[in-house]
Amino acid sequence: MSGQAASHAPGADVIETLARAALARIPEPFASHLADVVLIVEDFADDATLDAMGIADPFELTGLYHGRPLGEKSAFDSGATPDRIHLYRRPLLDEWVDTGVSLEALVAHVVVHEVGHHFGLSDADMHALEERA
Repeated sequence: MSGQAASHAPGADVIETLARAALARIPEPFASHLADVVLIVEDFADDATLDAMGIADPFELTGLYHGRPLGEKSAFDSGATPDRIHLYRRPLLDEWVDTGVSLEALVAHVVVHEVGHHFGLSDADMHALEERA
């Protein structure tokens, strides 16, 4: 995937493999808190998600964190649905083609950004984490 043209668009399985590899590179103390985060790859965000975020063009959303940031969780959260990181394949592929960035780097960037939301990190903290990952 690094720079070579594929004969067809990479599928959700390829995006998931790249995302899992990016998650595996995230250092401690963050890594130990990610075991229960579910990774979901879909072609696009659903209409309800786009509407809730005020996004008209589904190609504008490449990933989304669903859940409560780690700092807002409590011991009384039992029974809550697991936190989820959604990656949206078609917008990722469009950005990959438009920017010329490797698909691996793009997926890693989006994963780190969504992980940052899980930890309630600022954009500056997310950039630092991305450098380490």
